Amino acid sequence: MRNIKLVRVTKDYTQLKVQMDTGISQSTLSKYESGDSLPTVDNLIILAKYYNTSLDFLMDLTDERKPYPPKRIQND
Repeated sequence: MRNIKLVRVTKDYTQLKVQMDTGISQSTLSKYESGDSLPTVDNLIILAKYYNTSLDFLMDLTDERKPYPPKRIQND
């Protein structure tokens, strides 16, 4: 999960700061960053919102950091 660590380091955040801000434990973040564990979908969503990026970027599927546009609410 190269990009999970890259985006954290680029923002000059420590794993402890991310833990305090997101509620994801430091040990879990460390496992994600080292590739020892895959993030849950819930944690990916939390991290993507926190870092203002896309799930695809966090999972190394794209080099594009920008998040997708938010879903438009439709009135039925």
